[in-house]
Amino acid sequence: MTDDLVIDVTGMTKRFDNRAVVDNVDLQVRTGEVCGFLGPNGSGKTTFIRMLCGLLRPDAGRGTCLGYDVITESEAIKTRVGYMTQRFSLYEDLTISENLDFVARMYSVKNRRKAVSDSIDRLGLEGRSRQLAGELSGGWKQRLALAACLIHQPRLLLLDEPTAGVDPQARREFWEQIHQLAGQGLTFLISTHYMDEAERCHRLAYILNGVLLAYGAVAEIIAGTNLTTWAAIGPNLAELAEALRNKPGVEQAVAFGSLLHVSGTDAAALQKTIALFHTGQYEWRRTTPGMEDVFVHLMKKSEGKVSP
Repeated sequence: MTDDLVIDVTGMTKRFDNRAVVDNVDLQVRTGEVCGFLGPNGSGKTTFIRMLCGLLRPDAGRGTCLGYDVITESEAIKTRVGYMTQRFSLYEDLTISENLDFVARMYSVKNRRKAVSDSIDRLGLEGRSRQLAGELSGGWKQRLALAACLIHQPRLLLLDEPTAGVDPQARREFWEQIHQLAGQGLTFLISTHYMDEAERCHRLAYILNGVLLAYGAVAEIIAGTNLTTWAAIGPNLAELAEALRNKPGVEQAVAFGSLLHVSGTDAAALQKTIALFHTGQYEWRRTTPGMEDVFVHLMKKSEGKVSP
């Protein structure tokens, strides 16, 4: 393993009922990186994460996680990663401090009381330590779950859609904590559906039907699609979108608030089509494709709806 690679796997594959849920996936994540793992429900994200942390055995593939072989040393990996599941998995009838103490016992954490106290202070849970977990809001449950992931001082955190159902303010605070921890050398693989969260990551991996379609920094993925996007401002954008669909060069026409994004990979054909709609009621400008534009393009391409 290269010294700074925390995750270094190739060909990771998992089948259920003869169907490849994860199909020959390669992934490398370096120390201190926040890697976003994107894809629709059922795309294989959770299965891949569970293989990395030793909860599932791959049917094929090889590599290392934290320097340990993902096939033969999965037990060692389990005790050295923090794994946050999609659903809150701590005990709702225990207090915050009792939950953290229980997790610390599971990992045989030394100086357990101090570790629990430090964890409560670090994530801003002081003053709530005696509150029952079941009484917490979604944002506070998220903080507690993150604190539990960190109690045994792992070097890698695998977070499976950690902000689902959490309000925007709590999501922002959560991501600030993530980047603070990454700055201290922790590494993250985080699955998410939110495009704004994707753009907060150092690198992104996009998986669909078990296949990794794109990997790299945001700018690299956008450039790799060769996608051109125009934005229109004006009235009746839904009608404009309908009129543009299936026109030469137009792969997608999607409203974003007061804007309509029109995208395609044939820049010349797209520009000619846009020129036909340069009427006085619309203001057009060339813009950088957003992550949603990019991932819709990748999805359609994978389904064969877009020419390569």
